[in-house]
Amino acid sequence: MRGAMIDLNAVETKLSERTIQSVFRTKYLFFTGKGGVGKTSIASATALTLATRGKRVLLISTDPASNLDETLGVTLANHPTPIPQVPGLMALNIDPNAAAEAYRQRVVTPMVGKATDVEISGLREQLSGACTVEIAAFDEFAALLSDAGIAADFDTIIFDTAPTGHTIRLLSLPKAWTDFFDINERGASCLGPHSALKNQESRFAAAFDALKDPQRTTVVLVARPELSTLNEAARTSSDLRQLQLTNQILVINGVFLATDKNDRLAASLEEKSAVALGKIPQGIQALPRYIVALKPFNTVGLTSLRKLLEDAPPTELPMGPAASSTGVRATLSLAAMAKELANDGHGLVLVMGKGGVGKTTVAAALAVAIGKLGKPVHLTTTDPAAHLAQTIVGSLPNLTVSRIDPKEETLLYSAKILASKGKNLDEGGLALLREDLASPCTEEVAVFHAFAKTVFEARRGIVILDTAPTGHTLLLLDAAGSYHREMLKKMEESAPGKLTTPLMMLQDSTQSKVLLVTLAETTPVSEAAALQDDLRRAAIEPYGWVVNRSLAASSTADPVLMQRAANEHEQLQRITNGLATRLAILPLMPDEPVGIERLEQLLTRESTVY
Repeated sequence: MRGAMIDLNAVETKLSERTIQSVFRTKYLFFTGKGGVGKTSIASATALTLATRGKRVLLISTDPASNLDETLGVTLANHPTPIPQVPGLMALNIDPNAAAEAYRQRVVTPMVGKATDVEISGLREQLSGACTVEIAAFDEFAALLSDAGIAADFDTIIFDTAPTGHTIRLLSLPKAWTDFFDINERGASCLGPHSALKNQESRFAAAFDALKDPQRTTVVLVARPELSTLNEAARTSSDLRQLQLTNQILVINGVFLATDKNDRLAASLEEKSAVALGKIPQGIQALPRYIVALKPFNTVGLTSLRKLLEDAPPTELPMGPAASSTGVRATLSLAAMAKELANDGHGLVLVMGKGGVGKTTVAAALAVAIGKLGKPVHLTTTDPAAHLAQTIVGSLPNLTVSRIDPKEETLLYSAKILASKGKNLDEGGLALLREDLASPCTEEVAVFHAFAKTVFEARRGIVILDTAPTGHTLLLLDAAGSYHREMLKKMEESAPGKLTTPLMMLQDSTQSKVLLVTLAETTPVSEAAALQDDLRRAAIEPYGWVVNRSLAASSTADPVLMQRAANEHEQLQRITNGLATRLAILPLMPDEPVGIERLEQLLTRESTVY
């Protein structure tokens, strides 16, 4: 298996300019995978290569936190935008908020003149939640899949999707909603009257038909040569097969070969790649498999994207130390942050950021540090693809680990609603209530209630919440805002001082702290900056930033890693020049920070000046 890994130029295993047209033959391509594996880069490079070879290509982002604009260097909208200097290539972002507003207008407009102002206002409030944003974005997605005009205009349509948990949810919606329509012919859900949704039923069915047709759709599972991302690819593959999406291939991005075999970090990275490729999970072993080598440059801009799949090896590596001091100074260590956060003995810490930046590692390291200080701490996650158990690997006094499981929370929430609202209903009313609870919206509501419970638990102890990747987390915070507005409305005639909502807890810096985690790379930093802006608009001020897996903070001498380290300097200075008030910088470690002992080593290895 190691020999297969090092043969990067083998035509049959390398995703490159020569092989790409034979690999991707269907009209629709879905790129998915764990956050940070390079889905957007691989999808964009694929689109660029196919267009350069004469194909008419449409590249679409379905990620609520899309970075496609930055990757392509073009400002995109929710309609196809030509990419300059690339004839045949167009791209668009599905804007969830714009889609949600358009959806609200379609539902509300027919009610004007037939309902009172109060009823219409109530309906708009009902349609303000995260579930509406999600289904509206899916409606746009389904339209693109079922639009005969779009299909005729392009040879290939590529979807760059959100990280896997959110993508599975998105791809489940066609079947979930068509099943829901089959059993529910009346009433209203959290998305408004069912009649409004029934109008979209044929579109949803057409979208589902396209997804499960192996002659039309290929699912591209993108992973890194790391066991965690390969295991998630295997889980995703299984979930998608259950949804009848069976035409799948595996792309392993960032395969690394050390140039300097004496460099401990470089040798460790190569060895980890070899071990991971030797332990590909059984569920995806039989899939067609292609690799992309780790490049010494960031894949932002058309020039870099063209080089990503080039057949020739990269050149122009740096000749001297690339990670020399840049004058960037971390304001405090992660261990010092842990001491600050533990001072009051209670409070909520939300660890947020783009998928793949190491939020789970940072959250786990903080929890271990606080537990070692003798403070009880509860570490939990809202990430549908939770990896806390694999990161902690062991037990520690004062440390409790859990997760918010969407399926489990949905069952608990549905049982609670049936027990309370259903106890006095007749058979007909009970049947209607069960139909409503069968709606895909129920999962969003259930997860939010579990999230709210976790927020309030932090009034009595320290809770560290490892959140889902940014787009999914923003939907959860949007749900907190919707709940906040609903509760304020209900309390208008009561004493508002007695009301505390999850949003109010998040806005109170004495109760909650938000920690933004990023890599020292262009796209993760830009996404963290945009997330910070979103939080500030919601009156939530971030507590600090953590730059994780920094090569500039390591002592590598490998030429490829040194050039990547040099590329970090601009982003480190960008963070310190106005983005972060508190900053910790963690080095990339030769040993994966898995297990309590290695998490402690991560806390002690960090330095302060770069």
